[in-house]
Parts: sequence; structure tokens; C-alpha cells
Amino acid sequence: MKFGAIITAGGNSARFGSNKLIEKINGKEVIKYSVETFLNSGIDEIVICGGEYLKELFPDIKVVKGGKTRQESVYNGLCSVNCDYVLIHDGARPMITSEIINSVKSAVIEKKAISVMTKTIDTIKEVDDNGKIIITLDRSKLYNTQTPQAFEYNLIKSVHEKLKGQNFTDDAGMVEFLNQDVYMVEGCYKNIKITTKSDIALAEMYLLEK
Repeated sequence: MKFGAIITAGGNSARFGSNKLIEKINGKEVIKYSVETFLNSGIDEIVICGGEYLKELFPDIKVVKGGKTRQESVYNGLCSVNCDYVLIHDGARPMITSEIINSVKSAVIEKKAISVMTKTIDTIKEVDDNGKIIITLDRSKLYNTQTPQAFEYNLIKSVHEKLKGQNFTDDAGMVEFLNQDVYMVEGCYKNIKITTKSDIALAEMYLLEK
């Protein structure tokens, strides 16, 4: 069986203020950490979805044009990869580990749809438009979603084709929307997504620990 990976590298990094994927952590671009970890984790084929500049960073890896939305970018990747199972990962998560990737690879063979998640630590409340608290949610049942998410290739390709033209930001959510089961694999709290400048400093600290 063959495993592929789609690394999303589109978006405008509005909250960051510049292209966060080429921001350097300890002298290396953010996205290189993600790609190199997948290369070292037994992935047969990698496709990066994003801008032309990525071809210079990764001359030996297939780069396809990103779409107007994350959903469209992932679909472009799905149309360009040849595999039995596919892992989809945010290029802005440089702290991903081979251990998590291998856990996901093992789980997706049996379960067909997997999302990496961590148990929610904070108390979560639902609030209405006026700022009034409606309810305190049961934290014991809440999890934060990370990537990679992984799927049987034919399953996720079919889901994307059925929901084409919409604007989902989460591939597992698309599978759930069509009433198909998704299972979790335990993630790591250090597997952060670079969103603001302060996240760069946090990632640098984690990498020093590593």
C-alpha cells in the first residue's frame, strides 16, 4: 500500500503580517520542518499546495497551485497524488513528529478516516451575540483538532467531489458532514500552528528542547 501526503501552504498569513511559511526558526523556514519530517516518515509521495515560490524551496517535490480556499487547495492536491491513503497536514505546523505520523498511518488502514487531536485543557463556554454566556460545555468530551488528518484516498476524494465549491476548513469535518465516521489519534500539545509572531518564539523553544 502507498501513503501520500498533502502539505497545505496557501493562505495569506493575515494575522502573522507576512508569509509565515518562509519565516525562519533557528535558520530554517517553517514549512521545511513539516516537509522534512514527512520525508523521514516513510511517506511515498508528497504534494505541496501553494505558490510558485515553493518550487525554489523544494525543487525535488511536486508543487501544485493552491486554490482560493483551503478546501480547493486540498482538492488540487488530491488530484495530483497517487496513493492508497493520504495524510493532509498544515505546512504551518513545524513541530509534527514522525511518531505522530506513524500512529496516523497505522490507524487509517483500519479506520479509514483519522484526525489528530488533543484533549481540551481550558473550560469552554458558549456565548451569544450579545456576549451573554449560554452554557458551559462538558470539557471531558472536548478535543482540539490538529493535523495531520488521514483518509483512505478514494473516500476523501469522493467527499471532496460531493462537497465541491463549498468552504470547509477541515477535511475531517467534510467526512463528518456526510455522516461517515472519523476517529481520533492522540496528538501533542507542542504540535502548534504558527499563526502569530509569538508562535515563532514558542516553536524555537520547543525545538531547543527537542
